Amino acid sequence: MTAAPSGPAFSVHDIPFSAHGSWFGISPVLAEKTRAEDLHLVSHQNGMHAVLRLVPLDAATGDRAETRVEATPGLLSWTGANGRIDLAYESPDTVRVHGRGLGLRVTAAANALTPFSGTYFYRDPVDGAHTFTSYETGRRYRITVLSGTVADVDGSQALGAGERGLTVAAGADGSWEVAVEELDSARLPFRSSAAFDEVMEAARESFAQFVDTVAPWRSAATPAAELAAYVVWSATVRPAGLVTRPAVLMSKHWMDKVWSWDHCFNALALAPGCPGLAWDQFALPFDHQDDSGALPDSVTHSEVLYNFVKPPIHGWAFGHLRRRLPEPLTPAQLTEAYDRLTRWTDFWLTARRAPGAALPHYQHGNDSGWDNATTFDPGRLAVTADLAATLILQLDELARLAGELGFPDDARRRTETADAMQAALLDELWDGERFLSRPAHGGARAPSASLLDLMPIVLGDRLPAKVRDWLAERIEAHLTAFGLATEHPGSPHYEPDGYWRGPIWAPATVLIEDGLRRAGHERLADEISARFRALCETSGFAENFDALTGQGLRDRAYTWTASSYLLLARDHHRRADAGTDATVARPASDDPPTRPARGPAQR
Repeated sequence: MTAAPSGPAFSVHDIPFSAHGSWFGISPVLAEKTRAEDLHLVSHQNGMHAVLRLVPLDAATGDRAETRVEATPGLLSWTGANGRIDLAYESPDTVRVHGRGLGLRVTAAANALTPFSGTYFYRDPVDGAHTFTSYETGRRYRITVLSGTVADVDGSQALGAGERGLTVAAGADGSWEVAVEELDSARLPFRSSAAFDEVMEAARESFAQFVDTVAPWRSAATPAAELAAYVVWSATVRPAGLVTRPAVLMSKHWMDKVWSWDHCFNALALAPGCPGLAWDQFALPFDHQDDSGALPDSVTHSEVLYNFVKPPIHGWAFGHLRRRLPEPLTPAQLTEAYDRLTRWTDFWLTARRAPGAALPHYQHGNDSGWDNATTFDPGRLAVTADLAATLILQLDELARLAGELGFPDDARRRTETADAMQAALLDELWDGERFLSRPAHGGARAPSASLLDLMPIVLGDRLPAKVRDWLAERIEAHLTAFGLATEHPGSPHYEPDGYWRGPIWAPATVLIEDGLRRAGHERLADEISARFRALCETSGFAENFDALTGQGLRDRAYTWTASSYLLLARDHHRRADAGTDATVARPASDDPPTRPARGPAQR
């Protein structure tokens, strides 16, 4: 019945099957470190919740059928010896499921129903649909049988423990079809004039248009571009709850939030092809900026958290966003950005600078985005070089904006503050060979083996030549065959799966690669870009990667990783066309350039 699927194939064990705008996906991943044998409908409203279990059945015996699950952007299929089941999104809140030769059992994921948890099940007398009501998501899930028969129903209107669900079997023509909807309270009975093949083709075309818009430059030299685009496309949700705009979640696994620096990388990847969506990504956390000027730590469907913040990379990101957008921002957008960036910058200059201090501080490693980096081992409240560096870039961007908007006094004041902060950075935290950190309450400066201490390279040619050359040399010592280790591999604190104590991360890669280019170290920047792109092409778009093996770690469908690949791949393509990327002249099999390690802690 169905046409051959197209687009990149992927494993649902790594990447959920979903669609642009939807708040749910189809996946066996039910929570961090929790995988089920069967695929589930997993919703991200009110958190991550497995709602429905989807079990293919042998049509002859009624037992669970052994099937092979295959997924492409427009179609998810269970294929068994005697038949297949296909699933496609008709709209962000509705999937159509068609089967031939196999039946389908749809049950509540949780057997227990209490007054506060679980899923209630009933058949609606208005339209005859079978409906599940989830306490966890606060939504309803309506199953409308379009063809075939309902062979079995269990647990309708039942309370307490027990299985709740229905079995769908073939009709006279040997096939069946249902629609599954996620809805709030009520809507008209389900009707659709589209055949299943038309639904599948429309879903395929929706993604095809997106990838053509986001990555028109892709080629055989960028083999992961389509899958990267799918990770971003499928993790995008429509506005709902506290999410004020269309939003790219970090993942439709358990990292189902927008954190207030992750969003910058998604915005930059989307900017050339989807400028409206890119602007929404940049602006969303600012919609929740508090009275102090602070951005929230994260935003998701039903919560906004303010207990931590994230680093002020937004000036850096805004400058790059403007350069990547196909059309200039409007005066209203520039004014809005200026006002919001002003408040965010002033938060760091007031709420995060101790009396008499020239440099701001973090209250915890979480504020930096590098939660457990060894930079914070001497003290969680820390004055660090990376914070000063990103804030200097933000002050520079504010100065440029102030000049454009006709505020020359503000422009001069922001530039003076940036220059004074850089002078303090070099005077207080640079020891002649490296940047150090110190406790915010005072105390001795300390080095670490963390890549975080080398992040001032983001200042590029703003730094003195000797400083940026030293930083480049130390950064190169962190470069493994797969990319930049966030803790030097020779450090006694290095951990293969230690979060920010070793693994390779996308944001650090992109920020450092950009800073090295502006610092005049293009060869090293090219090398870092090439190794990260190759890593993604081999290991996918994980939250982070083992720096010594390249294995993907933690959440395996992370959008800032996918977006970072798209950023680096697009820029490499443009440099290759211009003949300015050093890596294009070297065989792909060459080993990375190496330098002797400077010692575990580079002390």
